[in-house]
Amino acid sequence: MCNRCTLTTICNYHYSKGLTLVSPLFFTTMEDYFSRSEALLGIETMESLRNIRVILFGVGGVGSWCAEALVRTGLTHLTIVDGDTVQPSNINRQLPATRETLGRPKVEVLKERLLTINPDAEIEAIHTMYKETMYNVQKDDVQCTEEPFDFRLEEYDYVIDAIDSVAAKTDLILCATRTRGVKIFSSMGAALRFDPTKVTTGELMSIQGDALAKAVRARMKKIGLHPYRKVRCVYSIEQAATIHNSQSTIHNEATIKGSLMQVTAVFGCTLASMVINDLRKK
Repeated sequence: MCNRCTLTTICNYHYSKGLTLVSPLFFTTMEDYFSRSEALLGIETMESLRNIRVILFGVGGVGSWCAEALVRTGLTHLTIVDGDTVQPSNINRQLPATRETLGRPKVEVLKERLLTINPDAEIEAIHTMYKETMYNVQKDDVQCTEEPFDFRLEEYDYVIDAIDSVAAKTDLILCATRTRGVKIFSSMGAALRFDPTKVTTGELMSIQGDALAKAVRARMKKIGLHPYRKVRCVYSIEQAATIHNSQSTIHNEATIKGSLMQVTAVFGCTLASMVINDLRKK
């Protein structure tokens, strides 16, 4: 850096005066990038964060911010799974969405961004949608029914669920809680909320006032299967808004739900914090 101004590129004025210019990038190490994380979390937690493996399902308005928070904190092994491409309606709240990325797979865009944060990170991007038909979940067993899409959950330390579909979310929770050595954290409904200060965490079976949590529990009851372990979730205690969409004659109101980045991003960052804080307790 120029020793007389804040420029990190060639400063013609000070160069002409014979003053030196040194780019800070030449002296930056990976430890420098995560020094603020280590100052708070400590060496042991940072080492755990570098060694664990996390798989994240869904990289939209919630999942994309979760991925960024984890990698910026120091996570180095992350698998991201999503079958969607970037759409214009994603731009208001989703990290991968810009005008330049429209039409591209979200996982590919997000992987590129995460690697600019930490080029040494191992980011695996899987462009497919988790579906409830991928696994045959029984009371005491889980079997893959579509071999190309066996996510090998047993190879991960944490599963993060940021899926919108009730059926897929339910299935993933059932699969993860039946997989030994894996802990799952799940996101409930972030849509139709305005207030990020109302975001909190709770156990799936105890959450009240959240339509998605209610729907997941109802589906579990219908198929006669329940999680083998308690599932910690992020949700909002704010009552979901009732919005009369002026475009309801064009779009299906059942599938179009308004959502805001200031809420979805807090959901995502909370999911990331659940992983990090769980590591701190070990």
